Amino acid sequence: MISLRTAALAAALIVAGCATLSPDAGGPGEPSPTPFDLSGRVLVRYDGRAFSSGLRWQHGPGRDEIWLLTPIGQTLAHIVNEPDGATLTGADQQQYRAISVDSLTRQALGWELPLARLQYWVRGEIAPGSAPGAVERDANQRLIRLEQHGWRIVFANYPLEEHKGLPRRLDLARDDHEIRLVIDAWRRHAAAP
Repeated sequence: MISLRTAALAAALIVAGCATLSPDAGGPGEPSPTPFDLSGRVLVRYDGRAFSSGLRWQHGPGRDEIWLLTPIGQTLAHIVNEPDGATLTGADQQQYRAISVDSLTRQALGWELPLARLQYWVRGEIAPGSAPGAVERDANQRLIRLEQHGWRIVFANYPLEEHKGLPRRLDLARDDHEIRLVIDAWRRHAAAP
């Protein structure tokens, strides 16, 4: 059986694998104004351990909901982030609360994921708030490599005719943390970046 800590780790990874917007959209931690709904898979490697799950992320004005899912669609963890704080509910219905998703993952997992920045990175854009250390783009000016806030991110993008060329996979690495987010479907998104 999957422990709540493992489910929380997966939830944090899901959140980590999520949305981005243009640099003028707001400060770090502020919600991206462009709503999106995506589904996919997440794999996390940390401290000699590995975890994988399905995920669904709904991002809207002032609210994010993330589900970490078993292969048959059962919820391992559900994360809700709103302006007044974040809540993680495990499969056993036990709840954890914190002021932010970043604080929540620190509490539940013992280490922090760059969740406030991921709402930008998942859309293939640089997060606002600090200059990136390195940026590499493809011939269509889409990000393919980025270093920001201590993380190294490698992007694999959909062809321009699919999902408007948005990212289909993000590989994030920092110290001994590795997160792979595979986006299988973008259900709703704004114009191509």
